[in-house]
Amino acid sequence: MPESLALGQPSGIQHHASWVRISHWTVTISLITLAFSGFVILMAHPRLYWGEVGNGLTPALLELPISRNHQHSGWDPPRPFFSDAAGPVTANRTYRIFNQNGWARSLHFLAAWCLLLPGAGYLLTGIFVGHFRTHIWPKRKELAPQRVWRDVVDHVRLRIPPASSGPHYGVLQKCVYSLVVFVAAPLMLISGLTMAPAVTASIPSLLHLFGGYQSARTIHFFTFVALLLFVFVHVGMVIKSGFRRQIRAMTVGE
Repeated sequence: MPESLALGQPSGIQHHASWVRISHWTVTISLITLAFSGFVILMAHPRLYWGEVGNGLTPALLELPISRNHQHSGWDPPRPFFSDAAGPVTANRTYRIFNQNGWARSLHFLAAWCLLLPGAGYLLTGIFVGHFRTHIWPKRKELAPQRVWRDVVDHVRLRIPPASSGPHYGVLQKCVYSLVVFVAAPLMLISGLTMAPAVTASIPSLLHLFGGYQSARTIHFFTFVALLLFVFVHVGMVIKSGFRRQIRAMTVGE
């Protein structure tokens, strides 16, 4: 059954359902909180690794110069923990580091649940009422190469149609929204939960899935960057297509 009829709306007039609007703004607030707190956490250790472990004395996959903590060369000579020189080593930094991120970690974990719970509700409701089938998943005829290419060219040239009052999406929008809802967002959440020892103690298979804590952290970072890029482009398209009408459609449903 089409979502508009299931929700009691007249046929041919489709607005964003109330549960879609509530989910949208709840997720928006959660993402902003996650971005802010995540940046503070990253400032404390702006280095990414691959594998099980990583610290300031091991080679990094990527270093981000976003705080003074990325200056990893300021160390006293390393000393072995044990008599075996091949074992783990320790060293003291020769400079003060930024390490005031305990509040950010707590806020980040709280915001993650505020994203996970409404996100799961959106996903289950969307499947149950046919929202994804009707509005998000592209139809087979829409995936014709000529039609996809025409939509890509229109977006590159900023030929964006005026906003409507409901979920009327082009094929490129449908493809991107599908990737965000069913790939990027779940990957970001699951990789983030994998970094929580309390979660991996209950579900140790997550560590094997991602190849270790540091691999999960790196995947989490790049996935969130991709989502942030999506948000920036999304906001730009909203402004280009008619900011006031889009905001009214996603707030009061008009």
